[in-house]
Amino acid sequence: MIDSASLLAVVPELILTVGGLALMLVAAFGGDGSARLVNWLSVIVLAIAGVSLSCSLAHGPDAFDGLYRADAFSAFAKALIYGAAAAAILLAPRFFSVGGNPRPEYPVLILFAAIGMGMMVSAGDMLTLYVGLEMNSLASYVLASFMRQDVRSSEAGLKYFVLGSLASGILLYGISLLYGFTGSTAFDGISVALGDGVSKGELFGLVFVLAGLAFKISAVPFHMWTPDVYEGAPTPVTTFFASAPKVAAIGLTVRVAIEALGPAGLDWQQIVIFVALASILFGAVAAIGQTNIKRLMAYSSINNVGFALIGLAAGTPAGAAATMSYMAIYVIMIIGGFACILQLRDADGKPVEEIAKLAGLSQSRKGLAAALAIFMFSMAGIPPLFGFWAKFLVFDAAVASGLTALAAFGIAMSVIGAFYYLKIIKTMYFDEPVATYEAKGGPVENIILTACAVVIVLGYLLNPMLDQASAAAAASLF
Repeated sequence: MIDSASLLAVVPELILTVGGLALMLVAAFGGDGSARLVNWLSVIVLAIAGVSLSCSLAHGPDAFDGLYRADAFSAFAKALIYGAAAAAILLAPRFFSVGGNPRPEYPVLILFAAIGMGMMVSAGDMLTLYVGLEMNSLASYVLASFMRQDVRSSEAGLKYFVLGSLASGILLYGISLLYGFTGSTAFDGISVALGDGVSKGELFGLVFVLAGLAFKISAVPFHMWTPDVYEGAPTPVTTFFASAPKVAAIGLTVRVAIEALGPAGLDWQQIVIFVALASILFGAVAAIGQTNIKRLMAYSSINNVGFALIGLAAGTPAGAAATMSYMAIYVIMIIGGFACILQLRDADGKPVEEIAKLAGLSQSRKGLAAALAIFMFSMAGIPPLFGFWAKFLVFDAAVASGLTALAAFGIAMSVIGAFYYLKIIKTMYFDEPVATYEAKGGPVENIILTACAVVIVLGYLLNPMLDQASAAAAASLF
């Protein structure tokens, strides 16, 4: 039943919907000349949606008869999603202005994707989950192929669409199996049915659902789309893919595992542990031989997903809180890293993606090289940077729940993963210069990467606030 209380719970989505439709009309009538206006208005809409999360929380946890959850967990995830989406919009204009005019459709597509991601992390039913996921996916397919004149972008969009459709089919089949054997699509109903024991049919449904979600978080063995799409898509789009949808997919996976599949914890825990181990190992090893920095960041993303899943594997409130804290810190690192990559331009203003061409960057762009080094050290988990705290939290949660071997494996793989991050730093600071770079970067890019770098360096001051917010988010699931 639709009532005023339920509508109050979905205020963020309503704001994004109205804002997205209005800005789509502005883009249609204003043409490419309205791109700058639409960009800033989109950021304002996201900010208003973020502020409205407090109204959503005031309603209470359930809306629309349990189809939608407006709790601390969804608010935490949406705050990260909206922030990452706004950053992806602000970083885009300078990139798209090279060789053409910025397009106003880009921020509008991100707004519509944000609506789907919000529904994903607030889902209380498998049908809400699927609708939100597809809404995000449809916008993402268009974003991946946004530069139609670029063969790599078109190829990335096609690959993402084909493999994404396959993953959606797998997920939908798993949902149908769970519905057939539990008699419910609601997370609470599935949890009650699984509490009586997990049948073979329910187990198959569980496996297919987790397989579909593993594709969305680009976890091994469903990672095959990630390197090609990250490399081929426009760099601002890659920034978006690596941040906001990643948070939404991880948040959705945590909610489904805890709320819907909680009684089957021993069954899904084995799957999550395997996926975490495989993602950490493959992401670390496969990134070593990469020559393109965007492709390297794709394998880094796979590696980081594995670390985040260690917290989920614990299956405890502390583990869920550690996973969400990890994603918060990861978003800051990835946005800062891509803000640096977007400034890698040669003397003609063309983007530079080859790692070998970073040689001598520390001489021509000292500030940019220092910022990129900070993000690389943080992703490697080097103390005292904030990235170390992210890894510490998930390892601590794993050890506390008896998964000491999993934590030890993760620590060992961190050493391997550090190699390719340090390779970038070594290239910037110790190799002979091979290219001339732009004298300075864009002001918006500079502000974003500076803010992210400051947070990464001084992040420990934010620990009490982050720990409190993630703990409250995790507690709302249990």
